[in-house]
Amino acid sequence: MTASMDERLLNLLRIVVEDYIGTSEPVASGGLVERYKLQVSPATIRNWFTELDKAGLLLQPHTSGGRVPTEQGYKQYVDHFITEKPVSKRDRDKLAISATTPRNEGQRVKSVAKMLAELSGLAVIVAHSEADTYYTGLSQLFAQPEFREWQRVVSLSELLDHLDDTLSALRQRSFIAPQILIGEECPFGQACSAVLGSTEEGLVGILGPIRMDYQYSSGLMRTAMDAISQV
Repeated sequence: MTASMDERLLNLLRIVVEDYIGTSEPVASGGLVERYKLQVSPATIRNWFTELDKAGLLLQPHTSGGRVPTEQGYKQYVDHFITEKPVSKRDRDKLAISATTPRNEGQRVKSVAKMLAELSGLAVIVAHSEADTYYTGLSQLFAQPEFREWQRVVSLSELLDHLDDTLSALRQRSFIAPQILIGEECPFGQACSAVLGSTEEGLVGILGPIRMDYQYSSGLMRTAMDAISQV
């Protein structure tokens, strides 16, 4: 592939990932051209899809259907397109207010975790420095389309039953900037991704499906970390 084609394929990957994050539906070439006013034909998009398939970045769940990103596709997307961007003033204010709760018995970080879950629509896990654990937003996580498959719910529930064991290794690490762990890298299961951050009150993690809005979740985590450190 030429350098210019590499750029086109990378941009197409970005569009597919962001479209799929928003809809949870396989992305078809014709719809993509119409929605994003792409200056190429659906046939060209299908050819590029084939190249991204061969690179292991997209897959076609059904023979006549559209494409979805693979785990490697999400990782490429995160590596190339995720930057630390500030979230809206509304979200910053909500997280700042949640961080004003008194810190006794971890109430402040729990308050921030609840707000993170509300804003992200996902689950949030907290590992306090004193080895206490807390999580919120599981119903929102299980409401995601990926967890319509009951076995995935069972597998994740089993992991949460042993949450202290899962978090013990993470407590030994420091995430001074939001860290994204996808699929096989995610300690909470291959069907999930996590955005982790270290705070003075312990580890905080946003837990979602691999089809997560990484840009927004990363921004929320950075804002939460800053809110906790500034109070």
